[in-house]
Amino acid sequence: MKLMIASDLHGSAYYCQKLVEAYQKETPDKLLLLGDLLYHGPRNDLPRDYAPKQVIAMLSEVKDKILCVRGNCDTEVDQMVLEFPVLGEQALLYIDGAEMLAVHGHKPFPSVKAGTFVLSGHTHVPKLEEANGVTYMNPGSVSIPKNGSAHSVMVYENGEFRFCTLEV
Repeated sequence: MKLMIASDLHGSAYYCQKLVEAYQKETPDKLLLLGDLLYHGPRNDLPRDYAPKQVIAMLSEVKDKILCVRGNCDTEVDQMVLEFPVLGEQALLYIDGAEMLAVHGHKPFPSVKAGTFVLSGHTHVPKLEEANGVTYMNPGSVSIPKNGSAHSVMVYENGEFRFCTLEV
């Protein structure tokens, strides 16, 4: 299975379009969104082309391919306008024999066994590190990258993860 992993769109129509273009180019089986889809949040500046209604429309076009967990900026009203589940706090996925825990990253999550991949967003900074046999990964942010990082996503395919920069 091929999986694209993205986080922290924060209502940017411009970068959501870049995400959709990357999705169409990569042709993954599923798009895993790690939260913060529509609202920019009180600590972030408005992202480029902030237009949540346009983001809703773009994500609706691929709604049958989306898996999603709730971010700290996602609310019940977002679920009213989005056509796929967005309020789950976490998802445990089994893909190609690998266990993957998907969370946004703003809340503690249950302990996981060695060999698990923990996928989280929230910090807007790409990350790949291992501790106690658990691999922690963050795809970075689609729309508001931090610490000098690029607008990015991750792709999982054939047992390997890779970071992809969204062309600007």
